[in-house]
Amino acid sequence: MIDPEGAYWRRGIDAAQRWLRETGETASPVPDGGADLLEEMVGRALSVPVTYVTPAQWGAVGSYPLGAWLADQRRYYAAGTLEAARVAELEKLGMVWSVYTAWDDMLEVARSYADAHGHLVPPATAVWEGQPVGTWLKNQRAAARKAAVNAARRAAGETGGPSTGELPESRREVLEAIDAGWCPVWDAGWQRAYRLCQAHRGAGAPLPDSAGQVIVQGEDLGAWAAQRTEWERLMPAQQYLLETLGLEPAPAAEAEAARPVGRREAARAVNLAAARQFFEREGHLRVPRKHVEVLPDGTEIKLGAVVDNTRRRADKLTEEQRAVWTALGMRW
Repeated sequence: MIDPEGAYWRRGIDAAQRWLRETGETASPVPDGGADLLEEMVGRALSVPVTYVTPAQWGAVGSYPLGAWLADQRRYYAAGTLEAARVAELEKLGMVWSVYTAWDDMLEVARSYADAHGHLVPPATAVWEGQPVGTWLKNQRAAARKAAVNAARRAAGETGGPSTGELPESRREVLEAIDAGWCPVWDAGWQRAYRLCQAHRGAGAPLPDSAGQVIVQGEDLGAWAAQRTEWERLMPAQQYLLETLGLEPAPAAEAEAARPVGRREAARAVNLAAARQFFEREGHLRVPRKHVEVLPDGTEIKLGAVVDNTRRRADKLTEEQRAVWTALGMRW
């Protein structure tokens, strides 16, 4: 009888063994060659990056998603559904069960996210390659900030403070090599929008002068640039970053007039981005009341509620706003 699941398991084990041999993680072969290969690998660490796929030239185990396969086994193990015999077989290979000890695995996911998005400040809800990269980086930032605070206290002569939960300097340096602004002293969302504006300018495009014109990864670049109307609320370093983008403080009258509008327009723009995404995918805007639309960057919009609320307050919309929603198939 054909057993596809069993064959897939065996291929995963074979790929893991080959990875251990190729990376030099196995013990030296027993002279007579009679020992089982699994026994040779006892005590070795089977910690493979989540994104790792075996080379095509590895024959029967070539092009195998070993990193993802091992991540699946960790999930089954945590859920208590992985057979005892399989647990034992993996442990003989040196399986790293905890995702928290497999820091390098998540680092590879973070590196992949940065390569694709141009920055390392994803929303906390972001998931990349099946991994909670947003939550992981949020935790790394918290650990880095704790290390900085404790270092300042020790420099001031304080003693006895626990170092538990601090991010080691070596790990901070690795993350900074990917994106020097991965752990800003201000809000991560602000830094993310700055990096997106920086990339937008770097591509030769001007920054939008109002909200709703350009939305990238769920961020409204025009709404973010409108911070020039709140210049005095920014830290000096933030003001400098805005200046590098060619932004200057807005005149007092403009700042006073634009401040409340900018926030409302930003919310409307993100809601419209979610509606457009739903319409382009489904071909209509008949959104279930409890539906949540997830933007490419992981931002979650309660689109069902947004559509209902927009319909109820239709009499308060401008003709232009109503026309935009109508074009998306809004049923008034």
